[in-house]
Amino acid sequence: MTGPQVERRFLPRCADVKRPLALLATLAWCAGVATAADGWRWSIPDWLPAPVVPEDNPMSQAKVDLGRHLFYDARLSADSTVACASCHDQARGFSDGRATAIGIGGAEGARNAPGLANVAYLPVLTWGNPLIGSLEQHALIPMFGTAPVEMGAAGREKALFAAIAADPYYATAFPAAFPDEGGEITLFTVTRALAAFQRTLISVGAPYDRYKYGGDATAMTPEALRGENLFFGEKLECYHCHGGFNFTDNLVTSRTRIVERAFHNTGLYDPIPPGSEGIATFTLRTEDMGRFRTPSLRNVAATGPYMHDGSIGSLSDVMDAYAKGGRFPDAVQKDPLVAGFSMTAQERADVIAFLESLTDQDFLTNPAFADPWPSQHPATKTRVMP
Repeated sequence: MTGPQVERRFLPRCADVKRPLALLATLAWCAGVATAADGWRWSIPDWLPAPVVPEDNPMSQAKVDLGRHLFYDARLSADSTVACASCHDQARGFSDGRATAIGIGGAEGARNAPGLANVAYLPVLTWGNPLIGSLEQHALIPMFGTAPVEMGAAGREKALFAAIAADPYYATAFPAAFPDEGGEITLFTVTRALAAFQRTLISVGAPYDRYKYGGDATAMTPEALRGENLFFGEKLECYHCHGGFNFTDNLVTSRTRIVERAFHNTGLYDPIPPGSEGIATFTLRTEDMGRFRTPSLRNVAATGPYMHDGSIGSLSDVMDAYAKGGRFPDAVQKDPLVAGFSMTAQERADVIAFLESLTDQDFLTNPAFADPWPSQHPATKTRVMP
């Protein structure tokens, strides 16, 4: 793999810049940014490893800009109503606030739309398909999948490409992003531009980060600090599945020697209903029934409802389910890590305060991740948003 360049400076804490991460798109002195002369540099603090970048999709600012426009372009769907952003809203941590995602024509999916914070560090990119491991590959699922239908573009590739080729922006953006491909609009270039943009969706500016990695003793409340001790302590043991900087046991970085992949049955159902078989759909192993990928808890307070099917509505209800040892604590295939625990009302409030400290407001409002299209542009004027 050809590794990306990584800027090794910590984000400054200037007295007159109260929210420095919100300025990443415009302040080059705040961290390494992409420039034409220097190539791509990740805008990340020095404690964070860079993401893995495929050899056939090196990062560039032109490619990221193109990917952002495509991410918000509903013309990638069959009826120009559904964009990637329709299920991944920045203000909700790039989730959608629904129990399950909605596709073209109101088609209801079976899965909760996961948040995309730090998605570049996930080696598995769906709730229950262990075979989808790259953002380039994953882009094909919402665009062309038929069970369920999301964007409904299957069989309409020529019409899709013709629609975006007619836009003056794309006429120059594709050649700038893919000069080696002659600027052609193809599945290769579309999926790689989308993937490049999504790799930039890095969230490490929460109060917890400022406290843990930045040395800011005032960043977290006393309640959140007590909740941190409970979260990482032996009483609750949340950290077994939600560990590391991304709060999951699925992880890959540019420094990774052994890729971490993990799936768990949390006792959500017994028996397992149709559609909730998890990775057993692919492994065909009975012991994998109901096992799904552990989600990251980054911005978790903004990404509800929860679980693979959005069947738990609040963090408080999630706490209740795990305290009980799962919604069905006697489920046969339930992971033994979900053993249950007791907690006081104050402890519950403290843990929730800790989870809320993982909310990165700068990530949720960073203009570098926002919709780049003018209102009423053809890319957006019929788009259904969450």
